[in-house]
Amino acid sequence: MPDKRTVGVIGLGIIGTQVAGHLRNAGFAVSVWNRTPKQEPGFLASPAAVAEACEVIQFFVADVHAVHEVLDAMGDALQSRHTIVCSATIGPEGVLEVAKRVQERGARFLDAPFTGSKAAAGNHALVYYIGGNDETFAVAKPVLEASSKAIVRMGKIGQAALVKVLTNVINAATIEALAETLAVLKAEGMAPEIMTAALEHHGIRSPMIDMKLPGMLAGDYAPHFSLKHMLKDVKLSLALGAKSDLDLPVTKATAEAMEEGMGKGWADLDFTSVLKRY
Repeated sequence: MPDKRTVGVIGLGIIGTQVAGHLRNAGFAVSVWNRTPKQEPGFLASPAAVAEACEVIQFFVADVHAVHEVLDAMGDALQSRHTIVCSATIGPEGVLEVAKRVQERGARFLDAPFTGSKAAAGNHALVYYIGGNDETFAVAKPVLEASSKAIVRMGKIGQAALVKVLTNVINAATIEALAETLAVLKAEGMAPEIMTAALEHHGIRSPMIDMKLPGMLAGDYAPHFSLKHMLKDVKLSLALGAKSDLDLPVTKATAEAMEEGMGKGWADLDFTSVLKRY
């Protein structure tokens, strides 16, 4: 039987790779898998091999389809001894579907999306939102602590996913508004850089703006959180609004701006690349 300090990480993108490193530094023996093979310590041949080696497995894959593909690949290797920690942002309905499937195998499931991009992951500063019961959280907590500065419990499975999607909409809309203001400044003959000084003592200043504005001014769109992944979350919010017959004009406009960027080939750039439209 695997040691309790053995943890699996599925998905070695921007975040998953760094989380795996933090887990190793915290003393865990880490087994990993990625759809595209990578030269990463502990890389195993399949999700099933990770399940055979580990009892706690954290998912950092792109969407709900990828989560189901991983569960398909695990097959009978997924058993009652396992705890699946889902840190993919897949929306509340998708999370409930996945949780049902995992629990039907007798395994535990924790809804554990995170906030924080590349820099936060590298600095051991992710924030996890948690949906799930006390027992499952207790099992997963040491794993989550290895890569986070805070863990916030939200309630039941699906509720953490809901909050995560909605907070990402705030991020996306903020950056779209910032891009538009920079474009107007430039059109009016002012240097966009003046916005840094203007916001320094303004109430709207935020860690998000502090983090993203310098890169936007420099034209640096290296991905910390890609446009395609942010658009996915904005679309999830639109779907939730439609289900409740809510009109979400700001969310719609933000999605349209991001769709335009996708059409220009910016899918893998940072979501701040919406500024390139101007």
